[in-house]
Amino acid sequence: MTGETPPADAPQAYTGPVVAIPVYAGVSELELGVMVSVLRLCGGEGCVRTVNRSRASIVTAGGLVSTPHVLFAALPEPAALLIPGGPGAAKAARDPLLQGFLRAHAALTTGTSGSGLLLPGEAGTLDGRVLGGPAELADTLWGFTPADVRPGEVVTDGALCSAPAGFAALHAALHVTSALWGDEAARDAAERLGGSPLLG
Repeated sequence: MTGETPPADAPQAYTGPVVAIPVYAGVSELELGVMVSVLRLCGGEGCVRTVNRSRASIVTAGGLVSTPHVLFAALPEPAALLIPGGPGAAKAARDPLLQGFLRAHAALTTGTSGSGLLLPGEAGTLDGRVLGGPAELADTLWGFTPADVRPGEVVTDGALCSAPAGFAALHAALHVTSALWGDEAARDAAERLGGSPLLG
């Protein structure tokens, strides 16, 4: 029968801001997991979309298998980006489809951690920016013509937050959640994850 209204207890479609997280073979499951956890604490289950050129499952750096939520073409217009690193980042950064996606969304609030900086770097969107990130990538990052590189630091330059690898991905995630859901929500998420005081 058509035209029926859903029952009152039916789950409602998510209508809030969407954060896109590009994923790839060899992504760090730690950095990805930190980012997803922070987003879900602040925005709920529906706010996260992992995205790839294929819905085929990928294997993370630690051997876990993960299936991206959506293809680039099916992604709702994102409000922000989070870009985790991992040993597969250098290869992923050479993907023309991913490069085009990052260039098209370069103005969005973005948090990136570890070798995830290689993705916007190869897309040409780090020119003139002040960057933090892993000390071991400092020479490579200078090749993307930033204004400055501060190895081993978390740096926020306008809409971009760049952080070292590992649990420092929390800073990148909090940068995005603060922009979308406010400082208080980000602080609460940090406290619940045992990472306070990471904001101001």
